[in-house]
Amino acid sequence: MYTANAAPGRSEADSGWAWRSGEEQGQTCIRRTPHLEEAKRIRDGHGSETQRKDSNSMINIFEVNETNKMIQQENLDVRTITLGISLLDCVDSNLERLNQKIYDKITSLARNLVATGDEIEREYGIPIVNKRISVTPAALVGAGACKTPEDYVTIAKTLDRAAKEVGVNFIGGYSALVSKGMTGSDELLIRSIPQALAETERVCSSVNVGSTKCGIDMDAVRLLGDVILETAERTKEQDSLGCAKLVVFCNAPDDNPFMAGAFHGVTEGDAVINVGVSGPGVVKRALEKVRGKNFEELCETIKKTAFKVTRVGQLVAQEASRRMNIPFGIIDLSLAPTPAIGDSVADILCEIGLEYAGAPGTTAALALLNDQVKKGGVMASSYVGGLSGAFIPVSEDQGMIDAVTAGALTLEKLEAMTCVCSVGLDMIAVPGDTPATTLSGIIADEMAIGMVNQKTTAVRLIPVIGKGVGETVEFGGLLGHAPIMPVNRFSCEKFVNRGGRIPAPIHSFKN
Repeated sequence: MYTANAAPGRSEADSGWAWRSGEEQGQTCIRRTPHLEEAKRIRDGHGSETQRKDSNSMINIFEVNETNKMIQQENLDVRTITLGISLLDCVDSNLERLNQKIYDKITSLARNLVATGDEIEREYGIPIVNKRISVTPAALVGAGACKTPEDYVTIAKTLDRAAKEVGVNFIGGYSALVSKGMTGSDELLIRSIPQALAETERVCSSVNVGSTKCGIDMDAVRLLGDVILETAERTKEQDSLGCAKLVVFCNAPDDNPFMAGAFHGVTEGDAVINVGVSGPGVVKRALEKVRGKNFEELCETIKKTAFKVTRVGQLVAQEASRRMNIPFGIIDLSLAPTPAIGDSVADILCEIGLEYAGAPGTTAALALLNDQVKKGGVMASSYVGGLSGAFIPVSEDQGMIDAVTAGALTLEKLEAMTCVCSVGLDMIAVPGDTPATTLSGIIADEMAIGMVNQKTTAVRLIPVIGKGVGETVEFGGLLGHAPIMPVNRFSCEKFVNRGGRIPAPIHSFKN
């Protein structure tokens, strides 16, 4: 018998999945769980009235079974369960007390996060790739106690220590929100980022430098060009890996569960469970069945598939919320690729009809995909939020890597694509000798797209110290590998050095 979803070292019984014989349902995958028989009993009219009502209003095991093929053959997974934690009640003027409060609150609230995710994975057979934490932006929490960048680094190390203690792979929220200007505390945190990311393993950082309502803080944009280069230099022995944990945002959402840009917004409650799902391979396989069909059928197929994928995330979020007694926040229904073959957003674009991502028609195809994913997914969850759409990180998507290598995809085309997708210029390796002002100019361009179009955009650039165009950098794991892409060699130094801020667009005034 073939055991499905059994990780190395796990038995068939442990995995929760087994194949029927070929005569039964064409080798349909079923679960060995008492939940299935109980769900059947309630469905058939037995059980209490309350149970029957619950079976109609909640996700049941039949919806999970419908996704078996997606999980086994098409790389469907829940990319992350992210526990958002408010640290506002940890604020203290004494740095030592502040760090202790932060550590105690995180380790208390998140002590069962990893175990809960593992239990849900075993019980339902749904792969849950990451368990993560996001916290209140550290620039707000540390403002009263931190007088130097080094003071802020102690907070980063506390976050890292807490993340290791509870077993999560990343913790986000080493962040500052400066879309209209930087306070002294904000600037201290931003200047501390290179050291913080070089001296921690699991901490992720983000800075929101613009919004549709406020415009773009060009002082922060200019400073971040230097910060990115310094981060690259401090982590050059790991191919400048520190930059992979630093994101610059415009219109950053408060409830994003995906790293490296996750933080727990000040409008959120004390703690919340947010879940990010992913299924590029599922969408790709579904579209293979409608090759040559018209756009109407193409769109319907994407919507139906996104609905099914999101229902899996809804189940996991509800279960995690119930078991941890923490409110359910949102489902982020983004298509987030991985370096695995068959788990690529670029491959979806090719299935739609492009030779490579980057060919003429790419922006239109991506716009269609992004919109249909949102339309299908939003009907499958009580709360949808975060980024929710299609990600195009170069190093994390084998199809994108292939397109860059073939010469089909350039930095400028990627920028055009960000006008219609979920985020922005993501996981792009550039030459290590790229000037800081050029990095700032690229950030400014991307922030302007987000500001004017009233959408979230972001930049995660990695200037790889000691390497140039034509070379490849290997990050490993979900971060993948990437060819180093050329950047425009003409200067924008005088532009980014003007100082001040770019005003909000006229259509932002809607009161």
